[in-house]
Amino acid sequence: MGLAKRDNHRALALFAAATIVLASAFGSARAEDKTYVMKIGTPTVNDTPENFVRLFGPMVEKDSGGRIKIELYSASKLGPMAREIEGMQFGSIEAAIIPPEFFVGVDERFELPATPGLVDSLAHGQRLSAQADFNKLMLGLGADKGLHGIAIVMALPSSLISKAPIRHLADMSGKKIRVTASKLQLEAFGRLGASPVALSTGDILPALQQGTIDGSISGITVYNAMHFQDAAKYVTEIGQPAIFLIVETSKRWYEALPKDLQEIVDRDAAAAASALSPATATLYDNARKSWTENGGELISFPADEQAAMMKTLAGVGEDVAKAKPQLYEAFKVVSDAAKRTR
Repeated sequence: MGLAKRDNHRALALFAAATIVLASAFGSARAEDKTYVMKIGTPTVNDTPENFVRLFGPMVEKDSGGRIKIELYSASKLGPMAREIEGMQFGSIEAAIIPPEFFVGVDERFELPATPGLVDSLAHGQRLSAQADFNKLMLGLGADKGLHGIAIVMALPSSLISKAPIRHLADMSGKKIRVTASKLQLEAFGRLGASPVALSTGDILPALQQGTIDGSISGITVYNAMHFQDAAKYVTEIGQPAIFLIVETSKRWYEALPKDLQEIVDRDAAAAASALSPATATLYDNARKSWTENGGELISFPADEQAAMMKTLAGVGEDVAKAKPQLYEAFKVVSDAAKRTR
């Protein structure tokens, strides 16, 4: 009887172990068979964010064997940028491509790439975007607030669109100029004599049409794609600040992915960011050409006035950041990387 009992116990133990192995294998198979949808929101149309997705999407779908399906929602179809950010934090939106300064409500260090004078050209900004310490800092922000960054790129230099031409630095005095909610931009354009007004991208065109602002800081690709010429035809190419784009994902969504898919998302985002530079430069050049072909005018300050503007802006980043140790530490990482790649 004792021997029979031992045999029964052994058989039960083997059966239980086999059941666990089968359950684990079945769970693994289910995870491998599951399709994960990645909705990506962008604030504009026919612009750099879409070009990023056109590179990233096929890479991810191929490398994941179709287990990740990319869905692009341009022109704020998933909601305004603030809503997209909240959606990612709560897990209802998987990803968005947005200028980092719009994340200042999550962490004020996100605004640092928009520091006036940080970069002096699109090529310089693209070199900065490739720096490991810059990427580590920027993509790690928001990790404690439901975000996981996967790429950051420079899209284009800022320009100033206006209803009346701004041909000289003094012409900016007293003008109501739309900026983002970034403290750096508010401080910078205040120092230049303007009256800065914080508005979202979607509010620029109606504000120009209604005359509630005299001009706006944004990018020529935005003005061109959204047909701003009817409201304001003058674009002064001041070149500051740089417009970067950060690709953020919902941390809740990202962490629900199997480990191999997490690695694919990170790796392919980095590859897409590296491959994006030529298309970004072409898009910028084509947008400038299209602007003038469609009745707009491009303006540059005289060289001495451009230099005077840059001198005025030179201390903005340091002055804003030094009041807060954590912000200042991050500012030094970003500014040192910019100096190293100039």
